[in-house]
Amino acid sequence: MFATQASAQSTAISIPENAHAKRYGDGWECDTSFRPDGDQCVAVVVPKNAYGINHAYGKGWECHHGFKETNETNCVEVVIPEGGYLDSLGERWRCLRGFEKVGETCRKVAVPPNAYLERSIYGTEWHCERGYAASEGKCVAINVPKNGFLNPRRYGQPWVCERGFYENEGKCDPVIVPPNAYFVGSSSNSGWVCARGYAKVSGGCDLIILPENAHLDNAGNRWTCDRNFRLKEGRCVLRR
Repeated sequence: MFATQASAQSTAISIPENAHAKRYGDGWECDTSFRPDGDQCVAVVVPKNAYGINHAYGKGWECHHGFKETNETNCVEVVIPEGGYLDSLGERWRCLRGFEKVGETCRKVAVPPNAYLERSIYGTEWHCERGYAASEGKCVAINVPKNGFLNPRRYGQPWVCERGFYENEGKCDPVIVPPNAYFVGSSSNSGWVCARGYAKVSGGCDLIILPENAHLDNAGNRWTCDRNFRLKEGRCVLRR
């Protein structure tokens, strides 16, 4: 019993000033804002607007929220410009929605009529409302021709032709499907192709006359010679 008490007293005496026994395991560790120096705990110089942390390495202090470290010796206040706010880390500022960063300031984004703000990875941007297109910093109305409609995508032609029409010099002309052809729904060309067994000739579809020993290709709009035959003067002749 006496030996146990003597051991406890020895342990208590061995803990230096500004230190405490470790919560887990043996030994001791310095209090917050102190760090070990041999068998003692020396005070960490904590600058203004900072607080001490219990680390045996590094500076031993961190800046308060709203202040940032400079030269590893000071904590200076984060100056927030008009139109800005302090981020969650408390070490820097960002611009509010509707403002863009320009140097050390937040400049209000000038949004033209018929436009709206949108946040992107590049900051706050504006885009034109549906039915308008950006031109020289403004949003101008898109002139949609008859039988056309607004392109739902943000890229490409601002308008496209309705089904049954195709684009031609800024207009939507009707697709005229000739006999022996069918509509294919393209808005960028005439919009029809010949049926199988017919070939496109002068805006129409002419019947393909198959020579002997020939057959239509997979598309059905051309012919080719059967196997073991070759083309000669418009005919399919036996290979020799």
